[in-house]
Amino acid sequence: MSATLSGLVLGTPSPPVLADFYRALLGWSEVSRAPEWARIRPEDSAGPGLSFQLERDFVPPAWPSRPGGQQLQAHLDIRVDDLQAETARAVALGATVEEHQPQPDGVRVLRDPHGNLFCLFLPGY
Repeated sequence: MSATLSGLVLGTPSPPVLADFYRALLGWSEVSRAPEWARIRPEDSAGPGLSFQLERDFVPPAWPSRPGGQQLQAHLDIRVDDLQAETARAVALGATVEEHQPQPDGVRVLRDPHGNLFCLFLPGY
């Protein structure tokens, strides 16, 4: 097979700002930066990277989803060793913790500075 997933792209009103947030959160390196596109990758370049694409009319996803309303299309899952400490660190970097938390133990639902959803989770969840 010759197909390999090389990355995920998030829409945002400011690709460099969101790239800086995830670079700090994940400890990754910047690959490219422009006002309309930015990309980060793991230090060892193993696994998919994250890219950020300019979306001038970006609307953050609705959470929780409601029948007949906007549905969540995708979110990032980020495994951590210390949920409380990493949640606090994400908030210090500009994330917000969502009020609705469907799994009270082991998982935290947050929004990045532009409203994209992501989850921090402990191993085993």
